[in-house]
Amino acid sequence: MRYGVQWLRSLLFNAQMYLAMAVIGIVFFPWALLSARGARAAAMAFCNWVRFSLHWIVGLRTEIRGNPPTGEVMIASKHQSFLDIIMIVSAVPAARFIMKRELLWAPVLGQYALRIGCIPVDRGKRSAAIKKMMIDVAKGAQQPGQLVIYPQGTRVAPGATAPYKTGTGALYLELGQDCVPAATNVGVFWPRHGILRKPGVAVVEFLPPIPAGQSRAEFMARLEREVEDASNALMREAGFDTAGSGGPDEIG
Repeated sequence: MRYGVQWLRSLLFNAQMYLAMAVIGIVFFPWALLSARGARAAAMAFCNWVRFSLHWIVGLRTEIRGNPPTGEVMIASKHQSFLDIIMIVSAVPAARFIMKRELLWAPVLGQYALRIGCIPVDRGKRSAAIKKMMIDVAKGAQQPGQLVIYPQGTRVAPGATAPYKTGTGALYLELGQDCVPAATNVGVFWPRHGILRKPGVAVVEFLPPIPAGQSRAEFMARLEREVEDASNALMREAGFDTAGSGGPDEIG
């Protein structure tokens, strides 16, 4: 019974979330056309609404830990679901993402992503994507913001593994900036697929920066170790068994 109620609440949440995306996108559209500041204001309004309504409707609170960066840095984050994107955007002043090109065709989302400076890449052509990524980053080097990349290149479910891709190391060397790792447990509550959203506390944690100047191999090893260790700790805190394939107890 409780599972069914939670599923209905999740369905209601999802419906109103996409309605809010459309409404906010339309309301802010004239300002967003004139200025990237307007597009960022729209993105921030949407993300804050999602975090509020997620707690109100399905009982899932969101928490930012650590020190969200405000300067020119690269953020390399664990990616488990749409929720970690929402939380990062709401936590830093000017996030812009390395994103898959297909998202450009998503209504509202794709147009606003371009306006805030996100960089689309073709994941099907890795070497060409990395080269294009670095060129696009260099072109936007004078734009203030925090460049967000997902080192594993895709959403990874809790308990699953995926390699950390070399493009993150290439960007770290090319930019010559500090990198702020970020860990999360959001996939425990908001999975990659499906409607159900579970109650609890979803966390994105910004870890201490990795300073510029390390070799690619040193950087990649440290990044993977710190993000995976911290994400596993957050998932265990949420009740997920990182040593096995089980998760938190089912609702109801």
